[in-house]
Amino acid sequence: MKFGRKIRTSLYNEWRPYYIDYNKLKRILKDRTTEGLWTDEDEEEFKVLLEKELDKIHDFQKAKTSELSRRIKDAEKDVKRLVEQGPESEEEEEQQPSPRLEPTAGTEEQAEEYIPDEGSEDDLTEDEEETYDELETRFHALEEEVANLVADVHDLALYTKLNITGFMKILKKHDKQTGRQLKPTFVQQYLEKRPFYKYNWDALIVKLSRLYNLVRTRGNPVQGDPSAGGSQSAFVRQTTKYWVHPDNLVPLKLAILRHLPVLVFNAEKEYDPRDSAITSIYFDNENMELYLGRLEKTEGAEAIRLRWYGDVDNNTIFVERKTHREDWTGEKSVKARFPLKEHLVNAFLRGEYTVDEEFQQLVKKGKKTQQEVDSMIQLANEVQYAILTRGLQPVMRSFYNRTAFQLPGDARVRISLDTELALVREDNWDGKIRSGDNWRRTDIGIDWPFEQVPSDDKELFKYGVLEVKLQTQFGQQPPKWVTDLVQSHLVEAVPKFSKFIHGCATLLPHRVDLVPFWLPQMDTDILKPDTGYLHVIERPAPAPPSAASKSPTTTDDEAVEQTAYVEPVSEDEEEEEMMTAPAKDEDKRTGLSSEEVKAAIAIREKALQERREEEAKEKEREDAIRAGPSADRSRERSVRPVRDVDGHEAKSLSIDPLAPSTAFDETMRNRLRGARDARDRELARDEREAEQAEEEEGAAAGLAEDLPTGDDRILTRDWRAPPGKKIAIPVRIEPKVYFAAERTFLRWMNMSVFIGTIATTLLNFVSPDDDRGLIVAAFFTFTALLAIAYSVGIFVYRSHKLRERHAEGLYYDKYGPTILCFVLFLGLATNIGLRWSEMTV
Repeated sequence: MKFGRKIRTSLYNEWRPYYIDYNKLKRILKDRTTEGLWTDEDEEEFKVLLEKELDKIHDFQKAKTSELSRRIKDAEKDVKRLVEQGPESEEEEEQQPSPRLEPTAGTEEQAEEYIPDEGSEDDLTEDEEETYDELETRFHALEEEVANLVADVHDLALYTKLNITGFMKILKKHDKQTGRQLKPTFVQQYLEKRPFYKYNWDALIVKLSRLYNLVRTRGNPVQGDPSAGGSQSAFVRQTTKYWVHPDNLVPLKLAILRHLPVLVFNAEKEYDPRDSAITSIYFDNENMELYLGRLEKTEGAEAIRLRWYGDVDNNTIFVERKTHREDWTGEKSVKARFPLKEHLVNAFLRGEYTVDEEFQQLVKKGKKTQQEVDSMIQLANEVQYAILTRGLQPVMRSFYNRTAFQLPGDARVRISLDTELALVREDNWDGKIRSGDNWRRTDIGIDWPFEQVPSDDKELFKYGVLEVKLQTQFGQQPPKWVTDLVQSHLVEAVPKFSKFIHGCATLLPHRVDLVPFWLPQMDTDILKPDTGYLHVIERPAPAPPSAASKSPTTTDDEAVEQTAYVEPVSEDEEEEEMMTAPAKDEDKRTGLSSEEVKAAIAIREKALQERREEEAKEKEREDAIRAGPSADRSRERSVRPVRDVDGHEAKSLSIDPLAPSTAFDETMRNRLRGARDARDRELARDEREAEQAEEEEGAAAGLAEDLPTGDDRILTRDWRAPPGKKIAIPVRIEPKVYFAAERTFLRWMNMSVFIGTIATTLLNFVSPDDDRGLIVAAFFTFTALLAIAYSVGIFVYRSHKLRERHAEGLYYDKYGPTILCFVLFLGLATNIGLRWSEMTV
């Protein structure tokens, strides 16, 4: 898709005048370059036009962000005002819970069939009922305002991306058609003075998350310890990791905050971007022992690092040790840590300082128990011993900004998104002084992207890293919204991704021979087309369909006009399509025939159709409920179902913030139906146009979206490691594998003993002058010795390979049994032949 069409179909219609007029700039270039030479006067006029467009965009974004902040602040005041005007205070509700909201125990089906006790309607007076209805109406209005705010933030982020892309493309087109280099000077002299594309959305998202949580919980957010277990010295987590393309960072954050609030440790403090910075210093020796252990996932492999939060002036440094445990051990991988003052780190690393006395003071002050302090002292001694005996030194620094989503005090679902990830060398191994005798280099702080650091010393990771951490009971399924999120087009699964491993593999290539499996994937663009399985952002549509404004789509009349417009053909416009479309040889890479590709498209369309039918049935059920008696509506309003962590509905007095309230969901479904249907129609029309224009590429796009689960990743086997390197594939070597090799050896020895017994029997019972008997006894003796020698050799070989974690080809012996059978056959044939010749003589 050419960029001129892309910006028209992706923009928010109400903001149309404030986008870059890309088509106008392109027409000016085309008209003046075809008429003749591009003069200096033309160049100056074009610069004026570009600067005018830049001022328009910069001023609009600045005004819009200020407006959004003001609207969020006003909405927060409205929520608090509504809570204060409630029919009952929070304390009264705790002391005298309303009978009509009494929760019931049972299954989800029982919860849905729950009917209040008779007479429960009479518990509310007519005035209280009217007050309740009025509050609910005003909360519904606030929910619509929050939905609009979420959509505005999403569209404003998309607005920024589209405009900066438009500037880069028109500058590239100018330099190509005119032969004059305008792009470098314009970026430096104009764009850098109005850096609208460098806006940090985190502050706005944090405010929006707080507001969303207030409205969702009706002004009573969940209270708890914000650290959520951060004070523990040891904890266990199950983590799945994903990569996130930069274009999907803001949509992903907005999608998550609909279910989980942004975790803020100090709600009274204004958001500061420095608070989200996390820096770690990883240790290893020149043999890269810790790197290889973590890469190959050997039992007991360790990672030792020093971590601090915020800027470099933080005086508290955490010493952490991560230990990998294999599943067969029955234990989980554990991360343990203890705090250390910054001025004591160097002395601790040199062995000149121990933490025993300082930690014992914690017991005297009552901050820690004796058992906790003993565990921390043992950990500190083990880490210090490992650093001194194994020669561990600072090797790699990782820096990133983290946005965490979690309910305070509830660790069932925790999602963190790390952005602006940078990996920087800390070692002095190549003769270049970086950290020197200090435990960290002092020439950088949190000033990403660390322009003062040479490019050979840093690796700027181009994706965000999403970590989904779940703590569910045995047999419990994760929440459905989490499953939909990780199966959507917003993320790319990369299991076992490690910042430390990636930094060593990219910055120390001359010291590592094994590289992680994801390294060749860095050259592959992970941006995927929207599969339609996750509705990230939806803007409530006003009641009159004709007045509905769609985002990012446009109205039907405007869509007809736009489809009639034909964009001028441009040579360098195809690169934008390559950013989002699958490869044209997708069917060749996967080995599928054209019939299989068509079948994949049919599966995708069928899955989407089933989803639409389910939504239609759900709408019919809601219409039937709304059409019922007023008493039924009152009962439905009084007992609002909420969802627990695994997605099941339950009757509860409080609203579960893991999922939007029922009232919120019902309002959104009713008001967003028209916008969603219009968007689906436009997407279907664009799909038909794309298929008619480029049939082959349309088939490839269908192949990329064929999985019903929303997972459009394609498996390929043509990745190759860099020259001179090997891709490390984790191999699980459990103790039973060693035992299996030992049992095989004992079986061979058992057979050798039998053959040796036959040889000994023949030797003892034949006469000394029986040459034939002696020959046969010698033959069987040789067979027994050969079997013993072979079994010992193959056992030693297998044991060595298992210790080296090279288990391929060890479980199938295609030579030993065949040779043994052949030698035994020769022994028997020799015996029979010699005795037969003796009988015939």
